[in-house]
Amino acid sequence: MNKIFEAVVRNGDQRVPVGLVNLKQALEMSEKLFFEFSHPEHEAGRTDIFVGREVLQKLM
Repeated sequence: MNKIFEAVVRNGDQRVPVGLVNLKQALEMSEKLFFEFSHPEHEAGRTDIFVGREVLQKLM
């Protein structure tokens, strides 16, 4: 899958954008921070629908 995801970190009730990543990069990101990723069915950088790592793992 060549999908691009927007990675964000939760900061309270806000999401702080980190960057754009592919699926492999998303799954390799540190688990020490609470990363969320743009939903695979929506355009990265334009959606406000985010999912956790477990949803992306199902795409593998």
